[in-house]
Amino acid sequence: MAEVVTEQSDAELVEALAEAKKELFNLRFQLATGQLANTARISEVKKDVARIKTEQRRRELAGAE
Repeated sequence: MAEVVTEQSDAELVEALAEAKKELFNLRFQLATGQLANTARISEVKKDVARIKTEQRRRELAGAE
């Protein structure tokens, strides 16, 4: 995922972030209702969100220079 994030455009990152947040919401909902089989997926998606946000911030700082 880390390599993919650096290759995406800014618009693709925004879209990927929204999709990851939506997936995380759904996973948390499934966990609360007892329907989640793979609980490790929650931490994977949280890390994906962090990677995307980190790349967005890196580009923001690079653009300010």
